[in-house]
Amino acid sequence: QVQLVESGGGLVQAGGSLRVSCAASGRTFSMRTMGWFRQAPEKEREFVAAINWNGGSTLYADSVKGRFTISRDNAKNTVYLQMNSLKPEDTAVYYCAASSSIVVVTTTDDYRFWGQGTQVTVSS
Repeated sequence: QVQLVESGGGLVQAGGSLRVSCAASGRTFSMRTMGWFRQAPEKEREFVAAINWNGGSTLYADSVKGRFTISRDNAKNTVYLQMNSLKPEDTAVYYCAASSSIVVVTTTDDYRFWGQGTQVTVSS
């Protein structure tokens, strides 16, 4: 079992930066691909970024490529999402998720464990 707790969300102006974190419990964190997803009001949950077990492979949605960076610290059981050059369309609840896959995966069905989410709001 894996429990995930996100933190670091908030309100930021367009063009600003924010880092969200996800702390995981459980002894299998370091073996899991971790992902970030987001969901805006009245929209489907969408893939943002994923990182494999050792950080050697990452994948990003086209909409955030070049602006967001996913990273992980297995010693701290934590995964991060650094968000730069934020845009109003990045406004959403951001969810951390853990997969049993050892390669990066991008669909919600690939992830078994989910956090409660943290709100990120970007004002124009």
